Amino acid sequence: MGDAFAQLCRLTGKAVADYRMVADGDRLLIGISGGVDSMMLMHLLVRLQQRAPIRFELFGVNIDEGFEGLNHDPLRAYAEAQGWHLHIIKTPIAELIQQKEAQDRPCALCSRLRRGFIHGYADEIGANKLVLGHHRDDLCASLLMGLFRGTGLKTMGPNVAGDGGKLRVIRPMCYAPKDLIETAAQRFEFPDLGACDYSEQLDQSGDRAKLERLLKTLEADFPNLGKQMLRSMQDVRPDYLLDRQFLKLK
Repeated sequence: MGDAFAQLCRLTGKAVADYRMVADGDRLLIGISGGVDSMMLMHLLVRLQQRAPIRFELFGVNIDEGFEGLNHDPLRAYAEAQGWHLHIIKTPIAELIQQKEAQDRPCALCSRLRRGFIHGYADEIGANKLVLGHHRDDLCASLLMGLFRGTGLKTMGPNVAGDGGKLRVIRPMCYAPKDLIETAAQRFEFPDLGACDYSEQLDQSGDRAKLERLLKTLEADFPNLGKQMLRSMQDVRPDYLLDRQFLKLK
C-alpha cells in the first residue's frame, strides 16, 4: 500500500500507545463521514486490529443529514466490500437547519445534532469509545481558534471524556499531517459521496477554512510548522502564561 500508508500506520500506532487510546476488550465506534480522513482512519484501525496483541471490536457509524448534495449509497457499498460493520443513521438535520434558520452558521447546530445521534447509537451497541478522524492540521487549527476567539489555550485532545462522561473520545491520527493522509489515500478507491450543501460557503468564509489557509501561508516562513506546533502542544509551560490558578504568586 506504499510508504505513505506505512508511515501513517507508524504515526497512528505511536499516538495510540502514547495516549493509551485502546485497551483489551474495547468496543470502538468510528465516526465515518465518507471523507478521506475518516475512511483512512477505518483502514488504519483495521490494520491495527489485525496486528495488535489485544482484542477490540470496530463499529462504524455514518450520519445521513438529509443534504441533497450527498449520496450515502456508495459508502454503504464500499463498507460491505471491505467487510466493515457500518450503520447509517438517517436524520432530519438538513431540515432542522432550515427550521432553525441556521443557514449562516450551520456547523454548530449540525455538529450538536450529529453528536446526539452518535452517542445514542453508542449506548445502543455498548461502545465505550468514540473514534474520530481529526489529524495534526485539525489540532493546529483548533489551537489557533481558541487563541483567536478567546476561548482558552486548548485543542482537540487525543483521549478525553466525551459529552456526559460516558464515552471516551480518541483521535488516533493526531500525529498525522493532512498531506500524508491524502498521499496514502491515493492507493485506495474511496467512493465519492458528493458534498454537504454548505461546503462551498464554509470553504469561502468558515473560520476553520480561514485558519487552514493561514497555516499554509505561515508554512512558507516557518518550515515544519505543523510538527513544531505539535511539539509545543506537548510542552505546556503554565508558569509562563497568565492563568492564576497555575501560578505560585507571592
